[in-house]
Amino acid sequence: MKIIIVKKDTLLFDEFKFKCSKGKNGTTKKKIEGDNKTPKGLYALGQLYYRKDRFFKLSTKLKKIEIKKNLGWCDDVNSKFYNKPIKISNKIRHEKLYRNDKKYDLLIPIEYNSKKPKKNKGSAIFIHLTNNYKKTQGCIAIKEKDMLILLKLINKKTKIKII
Repeated sequence: MKIIIVKKDTLLFDEFKFKCSKGKNGTTKKKIEGDNKTPKGLYALGQLYYRKDRFFKLSTKLKKIEIKKNLGWCDDVNSKFYNKPIKISNKIRHEKLYRNDKKYDLLIPIEYNSKKPKKNKGSAIFIHLTNNYKKTQGCIAIKEKDMLILLKLINKKTKIKII
């Protein structure tokens, strides 16, 4: 089964249809770090990162990783940790995963540019939460209630197709 993101800011999975938001500048086949575009293509999904203090019991077949206060995601093109989870450091540019705004309380990395990351091709592309469907910097964002449904349906073999 595939999750499909269609042009009309819609996420489709099986018979489910969810409203979503994606990159401020649309989608692209030529993703560049900081272009605010969502990368087009077919990708695997990573593990579920979650805030244990906000979600006690999650129903999912994905492997779960707790988001601790010192967890970040490297978006520093000059780092050997580019597009990987890291322990937060002032020496490395990063996206902070432990946030007050709840955006990253549940997040699934989209396996884009992740196996052997190419510098400046884009990093930290996630499926994460939104409360207002505001356009993203390249991620896919859905409401919490929809994410909780999606988590019950998907597994580690699920792919995401971004059109």
